[in-house]
Amino acid sequence: MSSRPKGFKRLRELPVVGKAMDWGMGSAAAADTTRKAGSRIAGLKVTESICPYCAVGCGQLVYTRDGELVDIEGNPNSPISQGTLCPKGSASRQLIQQPGRLTKIRYRRPGGTEWEELDLETAMDMIAERVIAARENHWQSHDEQGRRVDRTLGFAHLGGATLDNEENYLIKKLFTAVGALQIENQARI
Repeated sequence: MSSRPKGFKRLRELPVVGKAMDWGMGSAAAADTTRKAGSRIAGLKVTESICPYCAVGCGQLVYTRDGELVDIEGNPNSPISQGTLCPKGSASRQLIQQPGRLTKIRYRRPGGTEWEELDLETAMDMIAERVIAARENHWQSHDEQGRRVDRTLGFAHLGGATLDNEENYLIKKLFTAVGALQIENQARI
C-alpha cells in the first residue's frame, strides 16, 4: 500500500494531470542507451565489509572482478550507516588504488636530508630498540613519596580515529604492559 495521501492518487487518475505527474517516472524515464548499458555492478563479486577509517563501523559493499577492486559503496543493510559513508569512507578505495600510495618503508636519519628505503624487519627492529631504550632510560620504580609506581614517562601513545576498536584495545594493552602512562585516543574510545 502506498504511503502517499489519497489526494495524490486521485490527481494521478485525472486524464491530463495524471499523465503529467508520471513524466520522469517508471520505465519511460530511462533512455534506450541507459537500458542497454546495464548495471555498473553487473557480474561483479560483492563482499560485505566494514570501513577501515574509524571505530564507528560503517558497512561497506566491496565490488571486485577477478580479485581486482572495482568499487566500494555504503551498505544499505548496515544498521549503523544505512548505506551512507563519510567522505573518508567513500574514498577508501584510494587506500589500495592511489598511485601515490607508499608501499615501502621510508626512513630519514636524524639530521639527514634524503629518504632511504628500509625492509620491514630492519624498521621493526629499529622501533623495538628505541621503545626498549626509552623505557629503560626513563623508568621510574618509585615516585617522589616513595610509592612503587613501575612506569615510564619516556614515551606516549596518541591513537587516532582511523584505528578500529580492536587495534585501539591492543595498543592500550601493549603500552600499559610496557609501563606507559600517557595513552590517549582522539576518538575517545
